[in-house]
Amino acid sequence: MRRHRHHLTVAAAKSHAALLKSGISSPTPWNQLLTAYSASGSGLATAPRVFDEIPRPDAVSWNSLLAAHVAAGAHPDAWRLLRSMHARGLAASTFALGSALRSAAAARRPALGAQLQSFAVKSGLADDVFAASALLDVYAKCGRLSDARRVFDEMPERNTVSWNALIAGYAESGNLAQAIVLFREMEREGLAPDEATFAALLAAVEGPSWCFLMQELHGKIVKYGAALGLVVSNAAITAYSQCGALADSRRIFDGIGSRDLISWNSMLGACAYHGMDDEAMRFFVRMMREGGVQPDMYSFTSIISVCSEHERDDRRGRGIHSLVIKIGLEGVTHVCNALIAMYSRFTENCMMEDANKCFNSLLLKDTVSWNSMLTGYSQHGLSSDALSFFRCMRSENIRTDEFAFSAALRSCSDLAVLQLGRQIHSLVIQSGFATNDFVSSSLIFLYSKSGMLGDARKSFEEADKSSSVPWNSMMFGYAQHGQAQIVTSLFNEMLELKVPLDHVTFVGLITAYSHAGLVDEGSEILNTMETRYGIPLRMEHYACGVDLYGRAGQLDKAKELIESMPFRPDAMVWMTLLGACKIHGNMELASDVASHLLVEAPGQHSTYILLSSMYSGLGMWSDRATVQKVMKNRGLSKVPGWSWIEVKNEVHSFNAEDRSHPRMNEIYEMLRMLLQVAQRLCSSKDEEILVTISSDT
Repeated sequence: MRRHRHHLTVAAAKSHAALLKSGISSPTPWNQLLTAYSASGSGLATAPRVFDEIPRPDAVSWNSLLAAHVAAGAHPDAWRLLRSMHARGLAASTFALGSALRSAAAARRPALGAQLQSFAVKSGLADDVFAASALLDVYAKCGRLSDARRVFDEMPERNTVSWNALIAGYAESGNLAQAIVLFREMEREGLAPDEATFAALLAAVEGPSWCFLMQELHGKIVKYGAALGLVVSNAAITAYSQCGALADSRRIFDGIGSRDLISWNSMLGACAYHGMDDEAMRFFVRMMREGGVQPDMYSFTSIISVCSEHERDDRRGRGIHSLVIKIGLEGVTHVCNALIAMYSRFTENCMMEDANKCFNSLLLKDTVSWNSMLTGYSQHGLSSDALSFFRCMRSENIRTDEFAFSAALRSCSDLAVLQLGRQIHSLVIQSGFATNDFVSSSLIFLYSKSGMLGDARKSFEEADKSSSVPWNSMMFGYAQHGQAQIVTSLFNEMLELKVPLDHVTFVGLITAYSHAGLVDEGSEILNTMETRYGIPLRMEHYACGVDLYGRAGQLDKAKELIESMPFRPDAMVWMTLLGACKIHGNMELASDVASHLLVEAPGQHSTYILLSSMYSGLGMWSDRATVQKVMKNRGLSKVPGWSWIEVKNEVHSFNAEDRSHPRMNEIYEMLRMLLQVAQRLCSSKDEEILVTISSDT
């Protein structure tokens, strides 16, 4: 397309030079030149200058200039130009009115359409089928379907364009049933549907409930096949995918003789949408090898989303990223946003540095770009970085939405910086997001973790409680503080109000019973979750069950629960049981559990640390030495713990013997002073004890 437009521009420039040399004053060749420049895509760059060079511009010249402005999307300039034409008596024509109405439709300006309708009536053009169809399109695109229908019903004659405009209006508004009724009426009146008719209907097909209708439309497509092009076939691929009929999408794709990039993208998007990751990757490779097309931003956003699903394998993602750079699309916003989201989701290795490189390479950063980075930092536990990034967003006047607020509040929870969290809460209220599910959930989590259950409950009461999200957060808050009775009350209230339950609800409920030592109540929930509430047990429910029995010292029951699992237990389940073994000093079972953990998560340092600690506690020094030797051979070491302190809304982090802080010298000097004071206090206390002993003696 670009090459074709380039050739048109070159041809128009040659014609332009020839006209200037010839001195021709007739407007006809000049008008043809105006049209040629508009078709080349450089209309606004050259059309006004060409118009000024026309010796005697006529009505066609003005119409061509108006059409160039509309085609370029310069709608305000087009409307000013129309007023100039009206002042010269040149606006009352089908061509001028048609261009003006197309502009009003594209700009979604129904009020302007109504004014142009009045002008059409005064000018005697109201019954013109082309002008009426353009007016109908304005109302339909602006969602004013009653006005569109009135114009349609008053038309003395209708063509395919008018039918298409009304059908598209109903389809885009979500009333596909009415659009189909019109489609059938159109056929009964003897008008054959064209590409635009089917494109509008197919774009509105969404969900399995429309599968039967999709088959009917497919039959019509076959019937009118000779008159329909590739656009309809591509739209049918996507429509069948939306219905869940991926096999039908594939049949249409395979039946296309000469596929274009949209054909490949439609099939690639269909595979990605249905989670067929390997098939999507095969299609992408096939498109590169034999498709004869180069992937565009839509191709890459689809295939990058597939790579994002493989959270532990970054090789595919890196390979696709290399290809993005090679083709030159790294600075494109949608592609870069997809890459940021992909790197943010990789869990095996934190790849936020790669995400940050993508972010910095962006030419135009939108809200999605900023939110993806902020969420990535928050989810990877880089809470200090997340809050710094949030401050940067605020200083850059980036619109803060519910996703940004939720991520920032979660980071405040992780760092236990309550004062900063309260300030963000104030911003939440000002921005009107206090009732949002995810924001209110983050607020509840923040206050619960800080021990402010009253504030957590207040946030819960202010939330929109139609979904389970705020309920689950409040249940977890009370569960962490051992208030199982209140958790039970909340659960019963959810049942009374018919709030939809989900798997997270039951994790919170079992956690509450586990922390409160209510083994029988927790066991009953585990045994009746699926039969009574319709929620199948997942890995996290079994882990909670193991914790329930483990805390109560019922290690045999915990082990039996693991053995009864219908799927292979993961590291989280075994780690929970190992922790229970440490609490109750069961070294025999701990060794057995550790053998499973070393298979499931051989690189998890906490397994070795826990075992080493257990051996030390029992005086089994040789076994402890063996564990430490294995750790050393595998290149593992204990991850140091960090401490945080908030000073004037800035978070400072430290670990043992840390010397990275810019005020390190002052901090260590203060520590030395405190140690000296502590030593003096201890010495004084010792002296008091000696005096007391000697006097007693």
